[in-house]
Amino acid sequence: MTQLIHPTACLAESVVLPEDVRIGPFAVIEDDVEIGAGCNIGSHAVLRRHVRMGSGNVLHPHVVLGNLPQDVGFREETVSYLQIGDDNVFREGFTAHRATQENGATRIGSGCYFMNHSHVAHDCEIGDATIFANNVAIGGFVSVGRNVFMGGAVVVHQFCRVGAYAIVQGTTGLNMDVIPYMLIGGRPARHYRLNSIGLRRAGISGNRYKVLEQAFRRLRSRQSLDGLEETEELRLLKEWLAVKSKRGLHGFVEIAKA
Repeated sequence: MTQLIHPTACLAESVVLPEDVRIGPFAVIEDDVEIGAGCNIGSHAVLRRHVRMGSGNVLHPHVVLGNLPQDVGFREETVSYLQIGDDNVFREGFTAHRATQENGATRIGSGCYFMNHSHVAHDCEIGDATIFANNVAIGGFVSVGRNVFMGGAVVVHQFCRVGAYAIVQGTTGLNMDVIPYMLIGGRPARHYRLNSIGLRRAGISGNRYKVLEQAFRRLRSRQSLDGLEETEELRLLKEWLAVKSKRGLHGFVEIAKA
């Protein structure tokens, strides 16, 4: 299959496209953009300078990737990047900005799904297989783990962390960190229980799930996680808790050292 580029698309002279790339009407691709094989760029989508995108990504109409950070101190001549993995879907109106730091990068993993008008700000990191529902907006320097589900209209304060396999209830506002594997929601936001459905879909069941149940009960009562069976999930949880939080943890006054 050869390239299918609509005649109204505007491509910089330096752009080199691999096979199987489709470019829709009025799409714009600027200089210094890298696009992997099999990508589908929808009508009116814009890829600005310093975007690095892997293969198999789908951009629906009016997606804008790699625009300038919404930081009043940012200098446009700064060389920074938006790095995107493979097989992501970006629905209508999605936006993601490049980083604020020289040679820094905003990073989006692979296999993610971003619904209408969701937004990834500068210097963020998004793990693989994560889903943003409509109108999710995350601030700068936010870290989102793999296999996270963010419900509609969730907003996240800058420098927060959302741990892997978490689920955030729609319309929740986050100004502190979300512990991996948890369901969080409410006003103010609180951790309620394990993300049982998401964990089951990820194949985390049986004894692996029971260990997480034990860990969650200990966290709720401010007890150490020492002595629990060292499953892969528990190791990830301990490593996550060992990183000093810039924002604190929702729904917990203090967490015992893992």
